[in-house]
Amino acid sequence: MVSRRTALSRIAVATGTVGLSGCSRLLDPATGPGVDGLAANPRSDRLPDRQFAQTEYLPTDDAGNHLQARYRRILLLDLQREPSVEDARTVERAMRTLEAAYDWDHEGLFHTLAWGTNYFERIGELSRVPISPPQVLSRTDKPNLQSFDAALVLESDIPSNLAAADNALFGSRNRLEGESVDQRLGDVFGVRGRRTGFLGEGLPAEHADAEGIPADALTGEEQMFMGFFSGRKRTQPREGSVAIPDGRFADGTTMHLSRLTVNLRDWYGTLNGRERIRRMFSPEFTEDDVANFTDDVPFSDRVREHARDYDVVGHHEKVAQVRRDDTDEPLVLRRDFNTVDGGKPGVHFVAFQRKLDDFRRTRKAMNGWYVRDDSSSITDREHNGILNFIRVTSRANFYVPARNDRSFPLL
Repeated sequence: MVSRRTALSRIAVATGTVGLSGCSRLLDPATGPGVDGLAANPRSDRLPDRQFAQTEYLPTDDAGNHLQARYRRILLLDLQREPSVEDARTVERAMRTLEAAYDWDHEGLFHTLAWGTNYFERIGELSRVPISPPQVLSRTDKPNLQSFDAALVLESDIPSNLAAADNALFGSRNRLEGESVDQRLGDVFGVRGRRTGFLGEGLPAEHADAEGIPADALTGEEQMFMGFFSGRKRTQPREGSVAIPDGRFADGTTMHLSRLTVNLRDWYGTLNGRERIRRMFSPEFTEDDVANFTDDVPFSDRVREHARDYDVVGHHEKVAQVRRDDTDEPLVLRRDFNTVDGGKPGVHFVAFQRKLDDFRRTRKAMNGWYVRDDSSSITDREHNGILNFIRVTSRANFYVPARNDRSFPLL
Protein backbone atom coordinates (compact mmCIF):
# COMPACT_ATOMS: atom_id res chain seq x y z
CA MET A 1 0.00 0.00 0.00
CA VAL A 2 1.30 3.48 -0.85
CA SER A 3 1.37 5.64 2.27
CA ARG A 4 -0.34 9.01 2.36
CA ARG A 5 2.99 10.80 2.76
CA THR A 6 4.57 8.96 -0.17
CA ALA A 7 1.55 9.58 -2.37
CA LEU A 8 1.58 13.29 -1.59
CA SER A 9 5.29 13.50 -2.28
CA ARG A 10 4.71 12.02 -5.74
CA ILE A 11 1.88 14.46 -6.43
CA ALA A 12 4.05 17.38 -5.36
CA VAL A 13 6.88 16.30 -7.67
CA ALA A 14 4.54 15.69 -10.57
CA THR A 15 2.36 18.79 -10.34
CA GLY A 16 3.89 21.30 -7.97
CA THR A 17 1.18 23.46 -6.44
CA VAL A 18 -2.38 23.33 -7.67
CA GLY A 19 -4.33 26.45 -8.40
CA LEU A 20 -7.84 27.71 -9.00
CA SER A 21 -8.80 31.29 -9.81
CA GLY A 22 -5.42 32.58 -8.69
CA CYS A 23 -5.43 30.64 -5.40
CA SER A 24 -2.65 28.24 -4.46
CA ARG A 25 -2.41 25.38 -2.01
CA LEU A 26 0.72 23.83 -0.58
CA LEU A 27 1.57 20.16 -0.93
CA ASP A 28 4.02 19.64 1.91
CA PRO A 29 5.21 16.01 2.05
CA ALA A 30 5.59 16.34 5.81
CA THR A 31 2.07 17.48 6.58
CA GLY A 32 -0.07 16.78 3.53
CA PRO A 33 -2.08 19.44 1.72
CA GLY A 34 -2.09 22.61 3.75
CA VAL A 35 -3.26 26.21 3.61
CA ASP A 36 -0.94 28.75 2.02
CA GLY A 37 0.46 31.04 4.69
CA LEU A 38 -0.29 28.81 7.69
CA ALA A 39 2.19 26.67 9.57
CA ALA A 40 1.41 23.01 10.16
CA ASN A 41 -1.21 22.24 12.77
CA PRO A 42 0.64 22.45 16.12
CA ARG A 43 -1.51 19.64 17.57
CA SER A 44 -1.24 17.24 14.64
CA ASP A 45 0.98 14.85 16.61
CA ARG A 46 -1.78 14.47 19.25
CA LEU A 47 -4.71 14.10 16.88
CA PRO A 48 -5.61 11.31 14.43
CA ASP A 49 -4.99 12.04 10.75
CA ARG A 50 -8.52 10.82 10.02
CA GLN A 51 -11.14 13.33 11.07
CA PHE A 52 -13.65 10.55 11.72
CA ALA A 53 -11.31 8.48 13.93
CA GLN A 54 -12.81 7.97 17.39
CA THR A 55 -12.75 4.35 18.51
CA GLU A 56 -9.46 4.41 20.40
CA TYR A 57 -10.68 7.50 22.28
CA LEU A 58 -14.02 6.00 23.38
CA PRO A 59 -14.91 4.04 26.52
CA THR A 60 -16.17 0.47 26.17
CA ASP A 61 -18.77 -1.60 27.94
CA ASP A 62 -18.14 -4.98 29.56
CA ALA A 63 -18.37 -6.74 26.17
CA GLY A 64 -15.85 -4.42 24.52
CA ASN A 65 -18.39 -2.41 22.52
CA HIS A 66 -17.35 1.20 21.98
CA LEU A 67 -19.78 3.66 23.55
CA GLN A 68 -20.24 6.52 21.14
CA ALA A 69 -20.71 10.10 22.32
CA ARG A 70 -24.21 10.61 23.72
CA TYR A 71 -25.06 13.98 22.12
CA ARG A 72 -24.76 15.12 18.50
CA ARG A 73 -25.17 18.29 16.47
CA ILE A 74 -24.75 18.61 12.71
CA LEU A 75 -24.55 22.07 11.15
CA LEU A 76 -25.37 22.19 7.42
CA LEU A 77 -23.43 24.98 5.78
CA ASP A 78 -23.52 27.18 2.67
CA LEU A 79 -20.65 29.41 1.60
CA GLN A 80 -21.42 33.12 1.71
CA ARG A 81 -19.05 33.95 -1.15
CA GLU A 82 -16.72 32.33 -3.62
CA PRO A 83 -13.94 30.38 -1.86
CA SER A 84 -10.47 31.85 -1.41
CA VAL A 85 -7.22 31.00 0.35
CA GLU A 86 -7.97 33.78 2.84
CA ASP A 87 -11.21 31.99 3.73
CA ALA A 88 -9.31 28.70 3.96
CA ARG A 89 -7.06 30.29 6.58
CA THR A 90 -10.13 31.46 8.52
CA VAL A 91 -11.66 27.99 8.48
CA GLU A 92 -8.45 26.29 9.53
CA ARG A 93 -7.84 28.70 12.40
CA ALA A 94 -11.41 28.25 13.61
CA MET A 95 -11.07 24.46 13.59
CA ARG A 96 -7.77 24.70 15.45
CA THR A 97 -9.53 26.74 18.13
CA LEU A 98 -11.81 23.74 18.78
CA GLU A 99 -8.76 21.49 19.05
CA ALA A 100 -7.10 23.86 21.52
CA ALA A 101 -10.24 24.17 23.65
CA TYR A 102 -11.29 20.51 23.94
CA ASP A 103 -9.64 17.14 24.28
CA TRP A 104 -10.27 14.72 21.42
CA ASP A 105 -12.49 12.35 23.36
CA HIS A 106 -16.08 11.72 24.37
CA GLU A 107 -15.92 14.11 27.33
CA GLY A 108 -14.36 16.83 25.21
CA LEU A 109 -15.39 17.21 21.58
CA PHE A 110 -15.19 15.20 18.39
CA HIS A 111 -15.59 17.36 15.30
CA THR A 112 -15.60 16.55 11.59
CA LEU A 113 -15.69 19.07 8.75
CA ALA A 114 -17.09 17.44 5.62
CA TRP A 115 -17.52 18.98 2.16
CA GLY A 116 -20.62 18.57 0.06
CA THR A 117 -21.46 18.15 -3.59
CA ASN A 118 -22.44 21.82 -3.91
CA TYR A 119 -18.92 22.93 -2.97
CA PHE A 120 -17.22 20.66 -5.48
CA GLU A 121 -19.64 21.73 -8.20
CA ARG A 122 -18.88 25.34 -7.30
CA ILE A 123 -15.12 24.89 -7.86
CA GLY A 124 -15.56 22.61 -10.89
CA GLU A 125 -14.08 19.51 -9.24
CA LEU A 126 -17.06 17.23 -8.61
CA SER A 127 -15.89 14.73 -11.22
CA ARG A 128 -12.57 14.29 -9.38
CA VAL A 129 -13.80 13.56 -5.88
CA PRO A 130 -15.19 10.29 -4.48
CA ILE A 131 -18.75 11.62 -4.02
CA SER A 132 -21.68 12.38 -6.27
CA PRO A 133 -25.18 13.83 -5.75
CA PRO A 134 -27.55 11.68 -3.66
CA GLN A 135 -29.99 9.28 -5.29
CA VAL A 136 -33.40 7.84 -4.58
CA LEU A 137 -32.63 4.32 -3.33
CA SER A 138 -36.04 2.75 -2.79
CA ARG A 139 -39.37 2.52 -4.62
CA THR A 140 -41.40 3.77 -1.68
CA ASP A 141 -39.45 6.78 -0.36
CA LYS A 142 -39.40 10.19 -2.06
CA PRO A 143 -36.61 11.97 -0.17
CA ASN A 144 -35.50 15.53 -0.69
CA LEU A 145 -32.13 15.15 -2.46
CA GLN A 146 -30.04 17.88 -0.90
CA SER A 147 -26.70 19.50 -1.66
CA PHE A 148 -24.64 21.59 0.74
CA ASP A 149 -21.25 23.22 0.64
CA ALA A 150 -20.19 21.64 3.92
CA ALA A 151 -21.30 20.04 7.17
CA LEU A 152 -19.78 20.26 10.63
CA VAL A 153 -20.45 17.23 12.85
CA LEU A 154 -20.04 17.80 16.61
CA GLU A 155 -20.20 14.97 19.19
CA SER A 156 -19.74 14.89 22.96
CA ASP A 157 -21.05 13.31 26.14
CA ILE A 158 -21.46 16.86 27.47
CA PRO A 159 -24.25 18.69 25.61
CA SER A 160 -23.05 22.13 26.72
CA ASN A 161 -19.82 21.53 24.76
CA LEU A 162 -21.86 21.32 21.55
CA ALA A 163 -23.74 24.52 22.31
CA ALA A 164 -20.57 26.38 23.27
CA ALA A 165 -18.71 25.29 20.13
CA ASP A 166 -21.69 26.25 17.96
CA ASN A 167 -21.90 29.69 19.56
CA ALA A 168 -18.16 30.28 19.26
CA LEU A 169 -18.02 29.31 15.59
CA PHE A 170 -21.29 30.89 14.45
CA GLY A 171 -22.37 33.24 17.22
CA SER A 172 -20.83 35.83 19.50
CA ARG A 173 -18.95 33.77 22.09
CA ASN A 174 -15.42 35.22 22.44
CA ARG A 175 -13.75 32.53 24.53
CA LEU A 176 -14.01 28.76 24.46
CA GLU A 177 -12.66 26.85 27.46
CA GLY A 178 -10.15 29.64 28.02
CA GLU A 179 -9.15 29.92 24.34
CA SER A 180 -9.65 33.20 22.50
CA VAL A 181 -12.02 32.91 19.53
CA ASP A 182 -10.35 35.00 16.85
CA GLN A 183 -11.72 33.31 13.71
CA ARG A 184 -15.22 31.95 13.14
CA LEU A 185 -16.70 29.61 10.58
CA GLY A 186 -19.59 32.07 10.49
CA ASP A 187 -17.27 34.55 8.73
CA VAL A 188 -17.25 32.14 5.76
CA PHE A 189 -20.42 30.03 6.02
CA GLY A 190 -24.07 30.55 6.68
CA VAL A 191 -25.96 27.84 8.57
CA ARG A 192 -28.80 26.42 6.49
CA GLY A 193 -29.88 23.94 9.12
CA ARG A 194 -29.05 22.19 12.38
CA ARG A 195 -29.73 18.53 13.14
CA THR A 196 -29.54 17.49 16.75
CA GLY A 197 -29.93 14.28 18.69
CA PHE A 198 -28.67 11.69 21.12
CA LEU A 199 -27.67 8.05 21.47
CA GLY A 200 -27.34 6.01 24.63
CA GLU A 201 -29.15 4.14 27.35
CA GLY A 202 -31.96 6.14 28.92
CA LEU A 203 -31.88 9.06 26.49
CA PRO A 204 -34.85 8.00 24.32
CA ALA A 205 -37.00 7.69 27.44
CA GLU A 206 -36.03 11.22 28.45
CA HIS A 207 -37.68 12.41 25.22
CA ALA A 208 -40.77 10.20 25.47
CA ASP A 209 -43.06 13.25 25.53
CA ALA A 210 -42.42 13.86 21.82
CA GLU A 211 -45.41 13.52 19.52
CA GLY A 212 -45.99 9.98 18.29
CA ILE A 213 -44.36 8.04 21.14
CA PRO A 214 -46.94 5.79 22.86
CA ALA A 215 -47.26 6.15 26.61
CA ASP A 216 -45.22 3.56 28.53
CA ALA A 217 -43.59 2.25 25.33
CA LEU A 218 -40.07 2.94 26.61
CA THR A 219 -38.66 1.36 29.75
CA GLY A 220 -35.72 3.71 30.25
CA GLU A 221 -33.10 1.15 29.18
CA GLU A 222 -33.26 1.70 25.41
CA GLN A 223 -30.45 3.24 23.37
CA MET A 224 -32.65 3.84 20.32
CA PHE A 225 -36.32 4.78 19.99
CA MET A 226 -37.16 1.42 18.40
CA GLY A 227 -36.08 -0.32 21.59
CA PHE A 228 -32.82 -2.01 20.65
CA PHE A 229 -29.09 -1.37 20.81
CA SER A 230 -26.81 0.03 18.11
CA GLY A 231 -23.14 -0.37 17.30
CA ARG A 232 -22.24 -3.85 18.50
CA LYS A 233 -18.50 -4.21 17.85
CA ARG A 234 -18.71 -6.99 15.28
CA THR A 235 -21.55 -5.34 13.38
CA GLN A 236 -19.32 -2.34 12.60
CA PRO A 237 -16.24 -2.22 10.36
CA ARG A 238 -12.92 -0.93 11.62
CA GLU A 239 -12.34 2.75 10.87
CA GLY A 240 -9.40 1.75 8.69
CA SER A 241 -11.72 -0.32 6.51
CA VAL A 242 -13.79 2.70 5.51
CA ALA A 243 -10.82 5.02 4.96
CA ILE A 244 -9.61 5.68 1.43
CA PRO A 245 -6.28 3.82 1.46
CA ASP A 246 -4.05 5.84 -0.87
CA GLY A 247 -3.85 8.54 -3.52
CA ARG A 248 -4.89 12.18 -3.31
CA PHE A 249 -7.76 11.41 -0.91
CA ALA A 250 -5.90 9.04 1.42
CA ASP A 251 -7.18 8.96 5.02
CA GLY A 252 -10.39 10.58 3.91
CA THR A 253 -13.75 8.88 3.48
CA THR A 254 -17.27 9.55 2.23
CA MET A 255 -20.22 10.46 4.44
CA HIS A 256 -23.90 9.96 3.78
CA LEU A 257 -26.51 11.84 5.81
CA SER A 258 -30.20 10.87 5.82
CA ARG A 259 -33.17 12.06 7.83
CA LEU A 260 -35.65 9.31 8.76
CA THR A 261 -39.02 9.51 10.45
CA VAL A 262 -40.04 6.59 12.68
CA ASN A 263 -43.61 5.39 13.19
CA LEU A 264 -43.46 4.34 16.83
CA ARG A 265 -47.23 4.22 17.23
CA ASP A 266 -47.42 1.20 14.92
CA TRP A 267 -44.06 -0.25 15.98
CA TYR A 268 -45.19 -0.54 19.59
CA GLY A 269 -48.94 -0.48 19.07
CA THR A 270 -49.35 -3.28 16.52
CA LEU A 271 -46.37 -5.55 17.26
CA ASN A 272 -45.45 -7.49 20.38
CA GLY A 273 -41.85 -7.98 21.53
CA ARG A 274 -41.30 -11.18 19.53
CA GLU A 275 -42.68 -9.57 16.36
CA ARG A 276 -40.39 -6.58 16.76
CA ILE A 277 -37.40 -8.92 17.10
CA ARG A 278 -38.40 -10.74 13.91
CA ARG A 279 -38.44 -7.49 11.98
CA MET A 280 -35.35 -5.91 13.51
CA PHE A 281 -33.11 -9.00 13.51
CA SER A 282 -34.48 -12.28 12.17
CA PRO A 283 -37.47 -14.58 12.74
CA GLU A 284 -35.07 -17.25 14.05
CA PHE A 285 -34.38 -15.27 17.27
CA THR A 286 -36.32 -15.09 20.54
CA GLU A 287 -36.32 -12.35 23.15
CA ASP A 288 -33.92 -14.44 25.26
CA ASP A 289 -31.55 -14.74 22.30
CA VAL A 290 -31.42 -10.98 21.81
CA ALA A 291 -30.93 -10.37 25.53
CA ASN A 292 -27.78 -12.52 25.36
CA PHE A 293 -26.16 -10.77 22.38
CA THR A 294 -22.96 -9.15 23.62
CA ASP A 295 -20.52 -7.88 20.98
CA ASP A 296 -22.21 -9.30 17.87
CA VAL A 297 -25.53 -10.05 16.21
CA PRO A 298 -25.26 -13.38 14.40
CA PHE A 299 -27.01 -14.15 11.14
CA SER A 300 -27.47 -17.45 9.32
CA ASP A 301 -27.60 -16.14 5.73
CA ARG A 302 -31.02 -17.75 5.22
CA VAL A 303 -33.12 -14.73 4.29
CA ARG A 304 -35.04 -16.41 1.48
CA GLU A 305 -35.71 -19.51 3.56
CA HIS A 306 -37.05 -17.32 6.36
CA ALA A 307 -39.33 -15.54 3.91
CA ARG A 308 -40.80 -18.89 2.83
CA ASP A 309 -41.01 -20.37 6.33
CA TYR A 310 -42.13 -17.34 8.37
CA ASP A 311 -43.55 -14.81 5.85
CA VAL A 312 -41.29 -12.16 7.38
CA VAL A 313 -37.60 -11.22 7.19
CA GLY A 314 -35.41 -9.18 9.51
CA HIS A 315 -33.60 -5.91 8.91
CA HIS A 316 -30.26 -7.15 10.26
CA GLU A 317 -30.19 -10.41 8.35
CA LYS A 318 -30.70 -8.53 5.08
CA VAL A 319 -27.98 -5.89 5.49
CA ALA A 320 -25.53 -8.33 7.10
CA GLN A 321 -25.20 -10.13 3.77
CA VAL A 322 -23.30 -7.18 2.29
CA ARG A 323 -19.73 -7.46 3.55
CA ARG A 324 -16.18 -6.79 2.40
CA ASP A 325 -14.74 -9.83 0.64
CA ASP A 326 -11.22 -9.62 2.10
CA THR A 327 -12.11 -8.96 5.76
CA ASP A 328 -15.76 -10.11 6.07
CA GLU A 329 -16.61 -6.74 7.66
CA PRO A 330 -19.67 -4.61 6.95
CA LEU A 331 -19.11 -1.91 4.33
CA VAL A 332 -20.66 0.95 6.29
CA LEU A 333 -19.58 2.51 9.61
CA ARG A 334 -22.81 3.72 11.22
CA ARG A 335 -23.01 6.71 13.54
CA ASP A 336 -26.77 7.17 13.44
CA PHE A 337 -28.61 8.75 16.34
CA ASN A 338 -32.09 9.53 17.66
CA THR A 339 -33.70 12.91 17.18
CA VAL A 340 -36.83 14.82 18.13
CA ASP A 341 -36.13 17.66 15.71
CA GLY A 342 -39.50 19.07 14.71
CA GLY A 343 -41.07 17.61 17.85
CA LYS A 344 -41.36 14.08 16.46
CA PRO A 345 -39.15 10.98 16.88
CA GLY A 346 -36.75 10.12 14.12
CA VAL A 347 -33.22 9.17 13.20
CA HIS A 348 -30.38 11.13 11.66
CA PHE A 349 -28.51 8.41 9.81
CA VAL A 350 -24.79 9.17 9.45
CA ALA A 351 -22.73 6.60 7.55
CA PHE A 352 -19.04 6.55 6.65
CA GLN A 353 -17.83 4.31 3.84
CA ARG A 354 -14.83 4.08 1.53
CA LYS A 355 -17.05 4.79 -1.50
CA LEU A 356 -20.68 5.76 -1.81
CA ASP A 357 -21.44 2.60 -3.75
CA ASP A 358 -20.82 0.70 -0.49
CA PHE A 359 -23.70 2.61 1.09
CA ARG A 360 -25.93 2.10 -1.94
CA ARG A 361 -25.28 -1.65 -1.94
CA THR A 362 -26.12 -1.85 1.75
CA ARG A 363 -29.33 0.13 1.34
CA LYS A 364 -30.41 -1.99 -1.63
CA ALA A 365 -29.88 -5.12 0.46
CA MET A 366 -32.08 -3.52 3.12
CA ASN A 367 -34.82 -3.02 0.49
CA GLY A 368 -35.17 -6.82 0.24
CA TRP A 369 -36.99 -6.66 -3.09
CA TYR A 370 -35.95 -10.18 -4.01
CA VAL A 371 -37.75 -11.87 -1.09
CA ARG A 372 -41.16 -10.85 -2.42
CA ASP A 373 -40.85 -13.84 -4.76
CA ASP A 374 -40.62 -16.17 -1.76
CA SER A 375 -43.67 -14.98 0.16
CA SER A 376 -46.87 -13.33 -0.97
CA SER A 377 -47.07 -11.68 2.47
CA ILE A 378 -43.88 -9.68 1.92
CA THR A 379 -44.12 -6.43 -0.04
CA ASP A 380 -41.78 -3.48 -0.50
CA ARG A 381 -42.67 -2.55 3.08
CA GLU A 382 -44.96 -5.10 4.76
CA HIS A 383 -43.19 -7.85 6.75
CA ASN A 384 -39.93 -6.62 5.20
CA GLY A 385 -37.65 -5.77 8.13
CA ILE A 386 -38.35 -2.31 9.54
CA LEU A 387 -39.28 -0.70 6.23
CA ASN A 388 -42.95 -0.33 7.14
CA PHE A 389 -42.02 1.83 10.13
CA ILE A 390 -39.48 4.27 8.70
CA ARG A 391 -39.53 6.90 5.96
CA VAL A 392 -36.47 8.59 4.43
CA THR A 393 -37.22 12.29 4.04
CA SER A 394 -33.84 13.63 2.86
CA ARG A 395 -30.42 12.53 1.63
CA ALA A 396 -27.08 14.32 1.18
CA ASN A 397 -23.51 13.20 0.41
CA PHE A 398 -20.19 14.56 1.64
CA TYR A 399 -16.45 13.96 1.34
CA VAL A 400 -14.52 13.91 4.64
CA PRO A 401 -10.88 14.91 4.01
CA ALA A 402 -7.94 13.99 6.18
CA ARG A 403 -7.37 16.55 8.94
CA ASN A 404 -4.54 18.35 7.11
CA ASP A 405 -6.76 18.79 4.06
CA ARG A 406 -10.00 19.80 5.76
CA SER A 407 -10.03 23.51 4.81
CA PHE A 408 -11.28 23.91 1.21
CA PRO A 409 -9.95 20.67 -0.32
CA LEU A 410 -8.81 20.88 -3.95
CA LEU A 411 -8.84 24.69 -3.87
